[in-house]
Amino acid sequence: MAQAQAPEPLKYFIAILYRTSDALELGKRALSEEWGKIDFEGKDHLFDMTEYYKPEMGAPLFRRLVTFENLLLPTELVGMKLGCNQIEDRLAVSGHRIVNLDAGYLDHNKVVLASVKNFGHKIYLDRGIYADCVGLYKQGRYQPFDWTFPDFKDGRYDEELLTIRQRYLQQMRQWRKRHDTPEK
Repeated sequence: MAQAQAPEPLKYFIAILYRTSDALELGKRALSEEWGKIDFEGKDHLFDMTEYYKPEMGAPLFRRLVTFENLLLPTELVGMKLGCNQIEDRLAVSGHRIVNLDAGYLDHNKVVLASVKNFGHKIYLDRGIYADCVGLYKQGRYQPFDWTFPDFKDGRYDEELLTIRQRYLQQMRQWRKRHDTPEK
């Protein structure tokens, strides 16, 4: 019979949706105060897949991926999503968010986002938060699913996700050496 094992740490990221560079900087500062040093920042990607955020946040909107230096356990996803929601509320101006912060993580074989919305494929975690697997690593990239958000599906983040994955794999080699854990 297989034995349950403790999970290994993961590489967390935040997909920051914003309109102005000032909003982006405020969001990044709040995130690093909460979860430590940001060790990777992606490019600014035009967020043009939906009009959902336009009434609240204006237009045009951009999205940038950032990651944190410290690896965290998968059990941190709920707290990170709830923390992101608190940051959004704290930075809001006149009741309107200036950033939308989507928490997620990746490991060597998947990309997972946190969600407050239930749907058939999502797995309930705790405190109203669901895990949404949006990509599976194969053939040299994270392959999306039918339900994956359009901007994660169209390839615009592929290069950045692969860079983050390489950084994660390097960090895990160091982590395994420190913890005397064999490669998987």
